[in-house]
Amino acid sequence: MSATGFGWLQIARLGLIQACMGAVVVVTTSTLNRIMVVELALPALLPGLLVGFHYLVQMVRPRMGFGADQGRRCTPWMMGGMTVLATGGYLASVATVRMAQDLTGGIALSVLAFSLIGFGVSACGTSLLVMMSKRVAETRRAPAATAVWMMMIVGFAVTAISVGKLLQPYSPERLLDISASLSVLVVIITGLALWGLEGPASNLVSADSKPVHPQDFKQALASVWDEPQAKAFTVFVFLSMLAYSAQDLILEPFAGASFGLTPGETTQLSGLHHSAVLCGMLIVALAGSSWIAGRLGSVQSWMVGGCVVSGVAMVGLCMAGISGPPWPLKANVFLLGVANGSFSIAAIATMMRLATQGGEDRAGTRMGLWGAAQAIAFGVGGLLGTGASDLSHLFVNAQGAAYACVFGFEALMFAMSAACAVWVGRYDAPRTPSLSLPASHHSKELGHEY
Repeated sequence: MSATGFGWLQIARLGLIQACMGAVVVVTTSTLNRIMVVELALPALLPGLLVGFHYLVQMVRPRMGFGADQGRRCTPWMMGGMTVLATGGYLASVATVRMAQDLTGGIALSVLAFSLIGFGVSACGTSLLVMMSKRVAETRRAPAATAVWMMMIVGFAVTAISVGKLLQPYSPERLLDISASLSVLVVIITGLALWGLEGPASNLVSADSKPVHPQDFKQALASVWDEPQAKAFTVFVFLSMLAYSAQDLILEPFAGASFGLTPGETTQLSGLHHSAVLCGMLIVALAGSSWIAGRLGSVQSWMVGGCVVSGVAMVGLCMAGISGPPWPLKANVFLLGVANGSFSIAAIATMMRLATQGGEDRAGTRMGLWGAAQAIAFGVGGLLGTGASDLSHLFVNAQGAAYACVFGFEALMFAMSAACAVWVGRYDAPRTPSLSLPASHHSKELGHEY
């Protein structure tokens, strides 16, 4: 580790920045989505394409991480990224309001706004993970990842509830005022959270760090891709996040079509899944803590096991589609959520460990590569899940069986993810006697994504 390890206060400050990112993103993906579809009566495909585009833009994450590597400091990239993100969030609201009078101009401005959102998330999110990988002790990585992501979820929830109340009654002017205030607020909070957190670059160099010489980005990226473990983990991130995100948009329609649940009941089912994800995160945080010291299994084993159990839960949903209401759907969804939460936090902790394992001089480039894989997977996953569902309904008469085909495909992807997780762990064999060492030796992202 390159400097004094972060304590829980410093980790909480990083979590506050993550919450600010979530606050801006949730308004663009939920509130503006609803206004476009309901108030403006535009096709739901439009916000879907804009959200997918912001994921596509995040392919620049490796370049952002490379920039942080060259400067040896993450703070400028995090502060700059949050400023760009906040600007994009406000412009997205302006574009949505403009669509009511000038649809073409509003869409064009939306493309610019969501580009800025993608760039901002890439710069701030990638550098935040790099800072955590360098400054959080191995024994704290799983609990720290859980704490930071829980704060992001809190940011989602508090912002969604607050904006929802402040927008009543809705008016374009009120939307713009709220969006502008939110953008200014997150920039101020981020600046205060980063104040004195990282220190000057000269204090961040460890005794075993290599000097950073100006180098070409393509060469640096090629060098990271040539690392067998980094390549294996990239494939794991893509497959696992693809499987994770593909079910997101079809679980509620499946429950309504095959089990006859009302919209309110399917929303509760989705809430049950998210609660279970949180439980899975907390379990891995406990398993990876210094108090337990590996007695609940290593972080590596939770990453593999979470993917395996996620696949088993998906097979259960296949059976649910075939058998119908007798199947214990709620228990099945809860199991899926716990497994999803456990493998994702274990993967974040693993990502933090692997980012610096091959040398801190390319930690940002590695983190950017994995962040880009996650973003592409999330963008493709939503389209793949809904598209596969539509295709299955074309060729399969029974609705339940059609959904079962999609869930079966996702189960296969989770099985492949588990195999990749084992592949990642095998490269640790020369450095560690076994995979059953305490969690501190095996300390990832997802998530969704930021």
